[in-house]
Amino acid sequence: MIKTLIVEDEQKSRDMLADIIRKSFSELNIVGLAKNVKEGVEIINTQNPDLVFLDISMPDGSGFDLLEAVSNHQFEVVFVTASDQHAIRAIKYSACDYLLKPLDIEELRAAVEKVVKKKNAAPNMENLQFLVQHLKRSDEHFQKITLPTGAAFEVVNVKDIIRCEADGSYTSFYLTDKRKLLISLGLKHYEELLADADFIRVHHHHLINMNHVVRYIKEDGGTAIMSDGSNIEISRRKKDTFLEKLNKH
Repeated sequence: MIKTLIVEDEQKSRDMLADIIRKSFSELNIVGLAKNVKEGVEIINTQNPDLVFLDISMPDGSGFDLLEAVSNHQFEVVFVTASDQHAIRAIKYSACDYLLKPLDIEELRAAVEKVVKKKNAAPNMENLQFLVQHLKRSDEHFQKITLPTGAAFEVVNVKDIIRCEADGSYTSFYLTDKRKLLISLGLKHYEELLADADFIRVHHHHLINMNHVVRYIKEDGGTAIMSDGSNIEISRRKKDTFLEKLNKH
């Protein structure tokens, strides 16, 4: 059984999630319900849960304050939030899982399945620590990103990502240190996440960092020569957007 804690300040939401878990997820055992950061910390210290469903905004602080207070514990976290866009973006950059209110049962099921698959492995808290650091920044320009590689999390500088390439439902990242990382999320996820960091989708299979374009060859849609020597085809329908960004550089 996976010992589960729910930290949620709204009683209706807290009771609803607990009820769904009891009825639909027999592998989860609820060991506590907390309405604020203080109660959440106390239950974590006494019950040592394996999984915490964590609200972001609470009367006495945030879910991130709770994480800082219990940094000596290890557990999986699924954030539960309404529409805090800055927090959601930071969560995505940190490769953490989250659910939007009102809860969707299928999204909840997918989140639980991820935790169940990892239940025999010790939780990796590095991405959560990285997330807390992100949230201490007041701006949206995150300089690092956490990439889930399966058994681990790789924290890399965004500026060191040369390009990303679709590989089925996975994404291959090519870095300046010549490493290639296979990430268990699709290219579209990173197209949206890195759009404000000078990345552009130039082809169905390719997302490139404009700061690493060293040459452009005009043929059909064209070809971008990247700093690692790779030749990336630019689709005709992406050509104008690419040239517009290129001119700004």
